[in-house]
Amino acid sequence: MSSSSSQSHILVFPYPAQGHMLPLLDLIHQLSLRGLTITILVTPKNLPTLSPLLSSNPSIQTLVLPFPPHPQLPHGVENVRDVGNAGNLPIMAALTNLYDPLLHWFTSHPSPPIAIISDFFLGWTLRLANQLNIPRIVFFSSGAFLASVLYNLWPATNAQALRSLPTLDFPDLPGSPTFKQDHLPSVWRLYIESNPETHFIKDGMLANTASWGCVFNSLHELEGHYLDYLRKNSRVYGVGPLSLVGITSNGVGRGNPDSHSGNDDHVQTWLDGCPEGSVLYVCFGSQKLLNKQQVEGLASGLENSKTRFIWVVKTGAEVGFIPDGFEERVAGTERGVILKGWAPQLMILSHKAVGGFLSHCGWNSVLEAIVGGVMILGWPMEADQFVNAKLLVEDMGVAVWVCEGTNSVPFPDHLARLFDESMLGDSATKVRAKELRDKAFEAVSGCGSSSTDFDALVKDLGQLSSVPTVRE
Repeated sequence: MSSSSSQSHILVFPYPAQGHMLPLLDLIHQLSLRGLTITILVTPKNLPTLSPLLSSNPSIQTLVLPFPPHPQLPHGVENVRDVGNAGNLPIMAALTNLYDPLLHWFTSHPSPPIAIISDFFLGWTLRLANQLNIPRIVFFSSGAFLASVLYNLWPATNAQALRSLPTLDFPDLPGSPTFKQDHLPSVWRLYIESNPETHFIKDGMLANTASWGCVFNSLHELEGHYLDYLRKNSRVYGVGPLSLVGITSNGVGRGNPDSHSGNDDHVQTWLDGCPEGSVLYVCFGSQKLLNKQQVEGLASGLENSKTRFIWVVKTGAEVGFIPDGFEERVAGTERGVILKGWAPQLMILSHKAVGGFLSHCGWNSVLEAIVGGVMILGWPMEADQFVNAKLLVEDMGVAVWVCEGTNSVPFPDHLARLFDESMLGDSATKVRAKELRDKAFEAVSGCGSSSTDFDALVKDLGQLSSVPTVRE
């Protein structure tokens, strides 16, 4: 570690959504271990998420600022998990009002940060960094493929015309991908030219392309073509999978409660009794709630199949949608386990009995499946999920399509047949998933691609020497 890195003070600003915050906390943990001085900006109700990180890294400081109110947010809401993905737009808009409090903090700090690392949903922080004459580094909690698509979409001056097309081609991207209109990223679809209240979205995304550098929770072996594409115009660091970096370094930055759940022993014992690669894990992330028809269709598909399964059902409405008698029948055959609420996902996906993951293809779930060497059965619904699914199915061959769309209701017989076919034996898709797992471990070890990029990031941050000076 260079002496300069131990003197570098960095402000890190996470976006308050679980899928955004957790990987950035992993990155913060690793940066702290390398001697960088870190201050994390957080609002009061998001502070508990930092507790495991702060307890294991006492040198990390926090800057706690009140969450700015917004007319479209219920009082007290400070995280997307409290309102669902529909809350992204007002939360993004509300956080822009932290500009002045942040500027005041910088100018009054005796030893202010010399750089800002902020989530890609917080592009407005580039304007703050420019005013302070310091670099802003973008953290992408999603992949480089998504960023490449967004980088091609946002400079367009005819967004409305593009939206009228049934499909969009991206001839400048590696592989010249094509997307259906409703498969494009949700953040792009939230922007409406005729609505001034959404213009900050475009401004923020364009700011990402103009920032000093980009850090991706990804790896060359998964997205090398897209990381290289982005490197043509920016400093790019692919340092993932960050959850695996934490595992290999005994890190605790994520603060994942896997080892503290009462479900652990029961799930572990049940999995230990299952043949290798025979269990399908079913989970759709922390935000998306399935409707009654989807829950019923999925339950019928699982029951009609011959596949063992673990199904994570969210407490509340989803639990109420489970068909009468389903849990009792499943318990009677011991062919499946239903977990209500939180599940020890990392442990489950890493168990040798698990061979498949029915997933919404959120980026964190994608990376955790890769770390576990598990093939994905994709049901993308929104956000970046269609882009991720396309990468997994068409580029990497470690996933298969099952269903698509937020409101789609799959046919139970189709699901049952697909579950049984996908989980039978060592398919080529399963083999490729295990090979990608091995490459991910290599990437974060020794001279692997992600380890090398992380070293470069630490070195470059350590060499920054700008002293913030406010530009009028």
